[in-house]
Amino acid sequence: MDTISLHQNHIDNGAKMVPFAGFIMPVSYKGIKAEHLAVRNAVGMFDVSHMGEVLIDGPEALKLVQYITSNDASVLTIGKIQYSCFPTDKGGIVDDLLVYMFAEDQYMLVINASNIEKDIDWINQHNTFDATVTDISDDTALLAIQGPKAIEALQSLTDANLSDIPYYSFVVDTFAGVPGCIISATGYTGAGGFEIYIPDDNVEEVFNAILEAGKPFGLELCGLGARDTLRLEMGYCLYGNDINDTTSSLEAGLGWITKLSKDFVGKDFLVNQKAAGITRKLVGFEMIDKGIPRHDYEILNENGDNIGIVTSGSESISTGKFIGLGYVAKAYMKEGNSVFIDIRGKKVEAKVVKLPFYSK
Repeated sequence: MDTISLHQNHIDNGAKMVPFAGFIMPVSYKGIKAEHLAVRNAVGMFDVSHMGEVLIDGPEALKLVQYITSNDASVLTIGKIQYSCFPTDKGGIVDDLLVYMFAEDQYMLVINASNIEKDIDWINQHNTFDATVTDISDDTALLAIQGPKAIEALQSLTDANLSDIPYYSFVVDTFAGVPGCIISATGYTGAGGFEIYIPDDNVEEVFNAILEAGKPFGLELCGLGARDTLRLEMGYCLYGNDINDTTSSLEAGLGWITKLSKDFVGKDFLVNQKAAGITRKLVGFEMIDKGIPRHDYEILNENGDNIGIVTSGSESISTGKFIGLGYVAKAYMKEGNSVFIDIRGKKVEAKVVKLPFYSK
């Protein structure tokens, strides 16, 4: 297991550390509920330095990005970001990712920690273009500052006007005295805020500066536990749970990042799947009866027949309801349909609901 640069800082701040995606990571500090609510109501900071970053440089950088990703990166302009995925040629997903455009010939891909080696192998396998692929993960730290008070908590640390950075956009500027930081208006919580990419050698000073600047605004340190409950409330997919190499982007409700008007790996499979119609889909559901849905629990119909599988489930801390995501057969996809979760042999009723589970 690898440790991140702030490992000791997290322990000193009371973090409970657990293995995750090949790293020892903070799962919680004061407790998942308190951290979750801090992000929804004020501001929280996550260390997500385990994530991977890959630079694509060269005259045909865009051609490579276009070929390996499902979304249309040609619409990006400098300073803009796009959510996308790497499709397989058999209808699965290698990973989901963010694409950053730095220049006409330079892009950064942000990938999941558990997939870094696999993703880079995948990119190199398909790199028949005049483009260079460089893994900068070890040199890059990443802090996510999320919540409605994120701008107030961070503005004193940079001359960049944070209010002027639109959603899914970024600037490169000095942050907490460290030049060359990427200040990105993104996040996976649905609460607004920023992700700050920092040279790894400088992450401790930036981390401490944010802690100090955020104190008057109620900033709390947050772990992976709250990150998971926050993303689930928004209906966001988690790789390895809700999407993987056996689920297509169309089945996962990611048709909006699947641009069949361009050529890319796996396009033919997805064109055929769209024409034939998907036979299952990832849906959100809310428990009617008492019970907590968990990953890999069976989803049943009224007769007790298996119609799908739970991929993610938890309490929605913001609403007090128990919620989940899961793949269900086509006949049960519609909002309002009753389904049942097999919880330790008991058939517990739920209903299909529209995502997200939580909105302000």
